[in-house]
Amino acid sequence: GLEFPWGPKPFSEVVAGPLLRNNGQTLDSTALEGSHVGVYFSAHWCPPCRSLTRVLVESYRKIKESGQKFEILFVSADRSEDSFKQYFSEMPWVAVPYSDEARRSRLNRLYGIQGIPTLIVLDPNGEVITRQGRVEVLNDVECRDFPWHPKPVLELTDSNAVQLNEGPCLVLFVDSEDDGESEAAKQLIQPIAEKIIAKYKAKEEEA
Repeated sequence: GLEFPWGPKPFSEVVAGPLLRNNGQTLDSTALEGSHVGVYFSAHWCPPCRSLTRVLVESYRKIKESGQKFEILFVSADRSEDSFKQYFSEMPWVAVPYSDEARRSRLNRLYGIQGIPTLIVLDPNGEVITRQGRVEVLNDVECRDFPWHPKPVLELTDSNAVQLNEGPCLVLFVDSEDDGESEAAKQLIQPIAEKIIAKYKAKEEEA
């Protein structure tokens, strides 16, 4: 009963405690306050994770160099502490200590993690901006759209098709590869998509 009344807790409360840097330095989780945070669920044994990490290191560097406040929190799914240390040595950000299995589990439960790699981007208040950080990083290597607020209309690609499984979607099929026709189609459904998103946001705020 230590976590009674068992309702959803805010990120700041779930993550509370010491964090690690790969040089062994520790810092308190309050160091994340005031920054956008990417909560990165990953593991060394997972090849797609290692591939994403290489891209994410560059994205992190570009965002930091642009002067924006952004931190990444690594939540390991490695199978041993040695594997965790080896993988974490490649990362310039912070991590939940591998030994703190309870806190890692709470973060997994908080976001309902079903698979890795998963990158969830939070605003400075700890609210979710996007659960599709992996897709955003791969599609925006220059990080021009950071912090990657969801767009009402996307052109369907292999990398963002996963979003079809994440919630209600309106799909418009265009029988042409002509850029002009595609742009006209986007303009047609843009106001519809914006209204739908506004409606769902209003429902979330009421909940």
